[in-house]
Amino acid sequence: MPEGDTIHHAANRIRPILTGEVPEIRTPHPRLKVDRWPERLSGRAVREVDAHGKHLFVHFDGDLLIHSHLRMTGSWGTYEQGQRWRRSPRRAWLVLSARDRDVVEFDGPVLELMTESRSRFDQRIAGLGPDICAAEFDEDRFLRRLREEDPTRPIGDALLQQQVVAGIGNMWKAEACFAAEVDPWRPAGRVSDEEALRIVRLLRPRMQESALHGHQGLERAVYGREGRSCPRCGTAILQRGQWEDNRTTWWCPGCQR
Repeated sequence: MPEGDTIHHAANRIRPILTGEVPEIRTPHPRLKVDRWPERLSGRAVREVDAHGKHLFVHFDGDLLIHSHLRMTGSWGTYEQGQRWRRSPRRAWLVLSARDRDVVEFDGPVLELMTESRSRFDQRIAGLGPDICAAEFDEDRFLRRLREEDPTRPIGDALLQQQVVAGIGNMWKAEACFAAEVDPWRPAGRVSDEEALRIVRLLRPRMQESALHGHQGLERAVYGREGRSCPRCGTAILQRGQWEDNRTTWWCPGCQR
């Protein structure tokens, strides 16, 4: 699943193409045709393109927005008009064209048109924790949300709960716990506030850099490296599924305590 830095990077690519423009809108996927998006958005300029965690939003004049969550299969692409797309056109759900470029959403399991007012009450959006990639990060809110979680939940899994902190996925979870020298299997209730803050403080600049430049995880210390030597202490890196969703976790048993 694309993590928050990937979604922010997509928003950064889309923003200069659409902001201030009245885009041509096409909805090739049969699921969207009955909703008449081109007619409902006709003549409306894009006010803003932004992201929060793993959610991307295209805001239009007149209290309407497009909300996207890519889950495991979706992607956003930007192309010069006439350029070959990286995925088949049959997989395109939404095409927004402006400034001689196409913004394409492929395979979008969550792609919907809603009002701004509805988005403020939709708990999938309004219930999100502070955004790990945002310019400002509310550490007190993060700690409060973390302490409201089941204290027996491993800290690695707690970091994946989007109502605690928005934008962290499996890869960055593993890398953040490693950087902070915290065992991802330790129950969250036994992780101090200082340790929890060290995790997000070490992670934020890396994810923000990736959001700007798209360099997600170029230097991975533990993710996907099971059986290899830890770059810090030399112990063999381990991996196994964690907690309810059995999301694979990588860690070093030698230096993560």
